[in-house]
Amino acid sequence: MVVVKEFQVDSVLYPRTWYNTLPLLSAVLFHPARARAMGVNLLAANTHNTSMHMTGPVWDMVLQEVQCFIWSLLYDSKTHSVLQYSLDFSMTTTQFLAYAAISVFCVLKVNSLDTFIAAVYEHAVRLPDDPLTLVSPEEALAFMNRNIDVLEGAITLAANQGAHIIVTPEDGIYGYNFSRESIYPYLEDIPDPQVNWIPCNNPNRFGYNPVQERLSCLAKNNSIYVVANIGDKKSCNASEPQCPPDGRYQYNTNVVFDSQGKLVARYHKQNLFMGEDQFNAPKEPEMVTFNTTFGKFGIFTCFDILFHDPAVALVKDLHVDTILFPTAWMNVLPHLSAVEFHSAWAMGMGVNFLASNLHNPSNRMTGSGIYAPDFPRAFHYDMKTPEGKLIISTLDSHPSHSIVNWSSYASSIHAFPTGNQEFKGTVFFDEFTFVELTEIAGNYTVCQKELCCHLSYEMSEKRSDEVYALGAFDGLHVVEGRYYLQICTLLKCETTDLHTCGGSVDTASTRFESFSLSGTFGTQYVFPEVLLSDVQLAPKEFQVSSDGRLFSLKPTSGPLLTVTLFGRVYEKDLASNGSPDLSTYSVKIMLVVIIPIVFSLCW
Repeated sequence: MVVVKEFQVDSVLYPRTWYNTLPLLSAVLFHPARARAMGVNLLAANTHNTSMHMTGPVWDMVLQEVQCFIWSLLYDSKTHSVLQYSLDFSMTTTQFLAYAAISVFCVLKVNSLDTFIAAVYEHAVRLPDDPLTLVSPEEALAFMNRNIDVLEGAITLAANQGAHIIVTPEDGIYGYNFSRESIYPYLEDIPDPQVNWIPCNNPNRFGYNPVQERLSCLAKNNSIYVVANIGDKKSCNASEPQCPPDGRYQYNTNVVFDSQGKLVARYHKQNLFMGEDQFNAPKEPEMVTFNTTFGKFGIFTCFDILFHDPAVALVKDLHVDTILFPTAWMNVLPHLSAVEFHSAWAMGMGVNFLASNLHNPSNRMTGSGIYAPDFPRAFHYDMKTPEGKLIISTLDSHPSHSIVNWSSYASSIHAFPTGNQEFKGTVFFDEFTFVELTEIAGNYTVCQKELCCHLSYEMSEKRSDEVYALGAFDGLHVVEGRYYLQICTLLKCETTDLHTCGGSVDTASTRFESFSLSGTFGTQYVFPEVLLSDVQLAPKEFQVSSDGRLFSLKPTSGPLLTVTLFGRVYEKDLASNGSPDLSTYSVKIMLVVIIPIVFSLCW
């Protein structure tokens, strides 16, 4: 009414989801009367559904059943005539909340895309000469702008190639190795996205935030979603129990700006990697999602991927389609190289996964990709050149995923009588139980605690200069974090000496004609990995069956490094293994890790 009386419009556009209630409130009865009374043209578009009954309390299930078709009613107030209408719509309940929920859902569905073009940029970040040196805010901004200049080129190029969204790396704007004091000039106050803010249009609304302004303008001017990692600062009262002594929280933060430049997501990293003393973890894990016309997105950072919250919760509880993953990942073979583990997580969780890593080969930082649940769409791993890399590929907006019972097959068969003597080997400081693959083909079983791993395989040839082994690990990892693992792995040993099985190897010469690996896992969270020589993935060369077997579809296209089922038992993360020397052992290992920075995952 205000629009008509005060602004004197001639026509009203009226999309709605109307529940017909006779005798007075059916759509074709009430809307012409409203137009006649107000003296305007009324263009009313309704949702068409004849079968849905809003009688249940579970709205998300109801929404999945709604079929959205726009049916039109054009009423001319001057001629008192209905120019066109169609009505075949019945409901048994009228609820205002239902109107709002279905209306929003239908608008999104009508405009939704079945596929979208994703981009990730592996950025060769410019690092400060000395990150521990204190600089002025002006010096910090000038330094950050040099990195953003490079990101701008990637964002513009991605947009010109039709990308809907681009992800840039963790620490990609200012680098790493800061102290709490030296990082401070690089931080900005990032508001809650609920404030409905486009920094490019109103840069000073929340103080001086030049980095957010520039990122917003890059998104707006290129009509692309931009995902970036920056630092957030929040003041607190030093008298509060959790407030740091300097009176502020500092967060490792991901931000997302939509194609209009609006801030639509802010995520504070929960699981800080050791050495990230410059940042605080939020009091509770943040489950950050946002909706687009090409699916529902969730976001987390680097080391978060190894823990339940927020990573698993975003998929299992909030049902996101795609994960956005800025990272500063240092590759750890044989099981935790970036392209290997991130693609496995996408397959195991049944989601798209956009991983953007830093590019710094001297710190073993490389490995970015666009991963779907069925196979990697595009990836990049390069330890030789210093340049960054833009990756672009098309993904399904709503990927499908099959349910897997990871222990079904392995629990149904008897252990293979291998006859080979078991031996111990160390993989990333965890003690595995191994058996050597002594023949060109065979069936093997190896067990540790509750986990038994079964392997059937055939090599193309049995080389005398290479040794492969089947290994099992069922225990609590306690090095750079505490997380419980169940792992079945076929891997190449460093040398023909069995004591080297489990060490870091990135080249091989032996191809496999076939393999099938399974295990008696006590978890539904298992991530299947197949890695070839030179740290290359094997798209479309393997599959996971519904009974939990990871098997080859064809002979491997390259020599094999590892075939692995990497299981996480989240509920056991805080359990003690009963060893009185666990804490001492963990501290000793951490010293080994921290000092040379050799076996880190995320910065």
